[in-house]
Formats: sequence, C-alpha cells, structure tokens
Amino acid sequence: METRTLGKTGLDVSVLGFGAAPVGHLDIEKRAVVKILNTLLDRGVNMIDTAANYKVSEELIGEAIGHRRDDYVLVSKCGQAFDDISGEAWSRETIAQTVDRALRRLQTDHLDVMLLHSCEIDTLENGHALDTLIAARDAGKIRFLGYSGDNEAAVFAAGIDSISVIETSINFCDQANIHAVLPETERHDIGIIAKRPVANGAWKQLSMQQGLYADYAKTYTERFARMAITPKDLGFASEDPAAWPEIALRYTLSQPGVTTAIVGTTKLSHLEANVAAAEKGPLDSSVVAALTQAFHRAESAAGESWTGQR
Repeated sequence: METRTLGKTGLDVSVLGFGAAPVGHLDIEKRAVVKILNTLLDRGVNMIDTAANYKVSEELIGEAIGHRRDDYVLVSKCGQAFDDISGEAWSRETIAQTVDRALRRLQTDHLDVMLLHSCEIDTLENGHALDTLIAARDAGKIRFLGYSGDNEAAVFAAGIDSISVIETSINFCDQANIHAVLPETERHDIGIIAKRPVANGAWKQLSMQQGLYADYAKTYTERFARMAITPKDLGFASEDPAAWPEIALRYTLSQPGVTTAIVGTTKLSHLEANVAAAEKGPLDSSVVAALTQAFHRAESAAGESWTGQR
C-alpha cells in the first residue's frame, strides 16, 4: 500500500484510510468490526478515522485493535455537546472532556490527530476550542490538531499556524474544495484527509442506501444524475455501475495535495475492492479531466454553485 506524508505532521499514512462512521451508525456485529479492522491493518491500511459523535465507533475501534496501537495513525474529532459530558458545544470544558473520553474509549494514551468537527469560522476565530486542543497536545494527549470541514471555514483553518491537518469533502461529485481548499493547504504544508471519496455511492438508488445514508447521499445522487456520465464514457469496458467505486476512489487520490482518502465499509468484500483500487494508483489524466468537466457542465446547467458538502 502506497503511503504519503501527512503534511507537516511528518506522519506516513496509507493512501487508503478507514472511516468509522458506518460501523458506528449502522447495526454491525462486533466480531465483523474486529475482522474488518484487523484485515485492514494486515493489508497495510494504517489510517483510522473516527469521531466522538459516531456513536459506538470509538469503543469498537479500541476493543478491536487497541492491542495493535503501534500499527496505525489514529484520528478522532470533537466539539459537539454530549449528554454524558458537561459543557456546551465548542467550550473548553466539553472539548477537554471529549479528548479524555476518546482516550478511554480507544484504549490508548494518545491520539495522533484530533480535529474540531465542522465548527463555524467564528469558533475558529475566538480561539477557545483550538487553545484547548493545544493544551491537550502540550499534555501529550494528542500529537497534532486540525479541522474537519468544508468551503470557507476550511480555507480559513488552513491559515492557522497550529493546524496541521484538514479533513474535507473531495470526490468527483464534490469538487469545490479541490479548487478552494487544496491550494491553501499545499501552501501551508497541511495534510489532507479526503472524506466521502467515493461520493457515498452516488450511482446507487437511494432506496439501496442503509439507514441514515439514504438522506446523507441525496445531494450526491442528484448531482451524479445531472452529470450523466458512464464508465464507458471514461474508457472503461462497459457501463457496469460496479466500476464506479474504483473510479471514484482513484479520482480522489489523483488530486494533487490529497494525502489519504477515508472509506467506511461494513463488508470484507468491499474492503478488498477498496484496497485493490487504491493499489492501482491515480487515474489517467484524461479520465480525471473528463470527470472534472462533467461536474462543471452539470453545475453550470443547474444554475447554482455546488459547494462542498458538510
């Protein structure tokens, strides 16, 4: 598995990472999560991304691979208020307690990266949330801090000295951050974690999406329909929709400045397919250009600006 350096953190991470939202939000058996996570590590995937509000994901990760802590780079996110934590969203109190709770749940003495989870620019400006993460870093609880979000807020975050990593939406149905955010993060040597790199399976019918993902994927599904492009249009052998996961992931990994792309899965067969796709490397530049052009044509025809999805 190819690795890339996560910006100024100096951490080497696999180009394919694991996003833990599905295993947290969907009803997945614990033994299945154990198998998936350990198989990923065995296949060279060393980027594990979770969040405080991904329900049971932190606990599942800790139980499944806490004993292999040296084998992976661990990222979580914080900021929201929770019933079992005192304090308001984005307060020093809430963030400090969420960091400590994450360490317990993930069965570790440190997080490699902790991200502020989709706060607005004013929260970044007032500095309280960032100062709390800086204190956690100085105490050895986290190694680096960053921001998860999109559009203007992600651009703003890229200019903050203490931020080393940004997680933002990048895929062939969501290209705004490619043009707005990636130039800024490259300028400041910030590592980029691409979320939603396979566009939430935009080629699927919404009725095929599991649980909350039926609503979560709606915007991308609508954009994909407007783009009106098939694998055959891109030079693939047929119009089989099964080609799209590979095309989507490789499109995201083809973008200059992207360090790693996190994909959530609950099936071993999908895991193996994702690994195989990542190992094929970037798409041909002509395929990247065709997908980029299809997006811009559809966006123009829609008469609206397709901003990054939060």
